[in-house]
Amino acid sequence: MQKAIDGWINVDMGEQVDVEFLKRVKEDYLKGGDDFFRSFEPGDLLPEMDRLGIERAIVTLNVAKPSERVLRFVERAPERFSLGLSMDPSRLPIMQGLWEMEALARNHPTVCAKVVPFSQDIPPSDERYYPLYTKCVELDLPLTINTGLPGPPVAGECQNPIHLDHVCVRFPELKLCMAHGADPWWGIATRLMIKYKNLHLMTSAYSPKHFPPELLHFMNTRGKDKIIFASDHPALDWERCVNEARALDLREGVLEKFLYGNASRFFWGERNPRYGEMAPVV
Repeated sequence: MQKAIDGWINVDMGEQVDVEFLKRVKEDYLKGGDDFFRSFEPGDLLPEMDRLGIERAIVTLNVAKPSERVLRFVERAPERFSLGLSMDPSRLPIMQGLWEMEALARNHPTVCAKVVPFSQDIPPSDERYYPLYTKCVELDLPLTINTGLPGPPVAGECQNPIHLDHVCVRFPELKLCMAHGADPWWGIATRLMIKYKNLHLMTSAYSPKHFPPELLHFMNTRGKDKIIFASDHPALDWERCVNEARALDLREGVLEKFLYGNASRFFWGERNPRYGEMAPVV
């Protein structure tokens, strides 16, 4: 069984049951099951990870409101769980949020920062993101940015991958990963990844069974080192995503890169902060 790393899981969805846009995602978009709004403890997930061959997973922590539940995962099993720090680029004062992010990254196993443009309807080419980009470069901390039309009934043009064109030109040192696929702009996303060495894509919240032909072709050719597996569990069922991924028609060696190697290199690779020293990632 090919081992896996999951680049995006949620462990506190039960605490977000009253968030209206998540209700719409569950009921209208993903047709989610009873586990969609469920919270977990480390002991709930570790046996499933062992059974499915998932070696590590990235859990989301909101920097503005750190969840004690999420922090328990990296405190109790730092060899299995690492943090993805969710940021709001429009939050004021700007530096306060960045200092909070840096403190969390220095004191807990952290492998990326995360932003979701549709939440504020601000495209990632907007200057309000620039302090975050700068801080991520200084810390050599990878950043994921959601791309593709979002599931909730909100404006989604801000998540067109073309907005990353200027970002990649201006911040070539930034380790950048598109998250939640890029539908319906797969062609733009793959062309940008060919163009920029620092740009990758993560398939969180997108069932492998429904990957478009152009993505599979890219994975089998020039993009074999660019595409990273993730589930968005429990929004999408873990077992379904892993089994569908293992059943993809991929060339020899590509499945290992997709399920494990690319995430290991991108998120857990060697770091070279531009100043100071980061706490080691376990």
